[in-house]
Amino acid sequence: MNRLYAFLFTFLIVGTANAGNENPSIGARSSGMGNASVSLWDVWSAHQNQAGLGFVRDISAGAYYENRFLLKEISTKGGVVAIPVKGGTIGLCISNFGYSLYNENKYSLSFAKAFGDKLSAGIAMDYLTTKIAEGYGSKGVFAAEFGIQAKPLQGLTIGAHVFNPTRAKISDYNDERLPTIIRFGGDYNFSDKVTLAVETEKDIAQKAIFKAGIEYKPVKEFYLRAGIGTNPTLTSFGFGLNLKNLKIDVAANYHQTLGFSPQLGLTYIFKKAESSTPKIE
Repeated sequence: MNRLYAFLFTFLIVGTANAGNENPSIGARSSGMGNASVSLWDVWSAHQNQAGLGFVRDISAGAYYENRFLLKEISTKGGVVAIPVKGGTIGLCISNFGYSLYNENKYSLSFAKAFGDKLSAGIAMDYLTTKIAEGYGSKGVFAAEFGIQAKPLQGLTIGAHVFNPTRAKISDYNDERLPTIIRFGGDYNFSDKVTLAVETEKDIAQKAIFKAGIEYKPVKEFYLRAGIGTNPTLTSFGFGLNLKNLKIDVAANYHQTLGFSPQLGLTYIFKKAESSTPKIE
């Protein structure tokens, strides 16, 4: 009976928190900035906007964990890898949401190419699965996503991303389909210390979401972050540490009804060549 209650409670939270294979953001840096990530670029672009991988010049890997609303049953785990190759950058992404009675998984392979230092484009092929225990079974579906990033002015990056443009079908029953999500936004570096990011996200079947975040670097190795989001209303904050090749990011989101969701992210750059690696904005 306790397992049944947990199962039903998970469904309630999933619906309230807008989960359900909606490609939720992963990455503690962007989470601390209100999840305004469409124009940011680093190894986490393998999930957030594949175009950003085109600006990544070093082999990088990252791991992420979110304890959503402090409930382990609806936690999210993820890992990303970026591998520069001749002609572009290959990205790999794996994420998992849920627990033994209900879980969702995403497996993604992406490729991005930069056209000079001002423009990059990327595309990904995803395989998404949903599993419901107690005899309900599992379902998998393929989906695509693509994005672009441009740097028209010094300090300004603009990004756009589309998830599931083909409206991949999950089930014949009630013609259930994965959501199609369009995101557009930008970030601006006012100085070496301050970055402001804004983004609009629109699920074609839902109300638009607005996100904004700021990152402040008081010293070279330390970052402070804060952000907001709408629909539902969220506030976020976090900090980051740069320890040579290792980056540690800690963040938390606050939902006015459901409470806190702390997150931890680790990023490791296997080769960091200052002369050949563009500065991560």
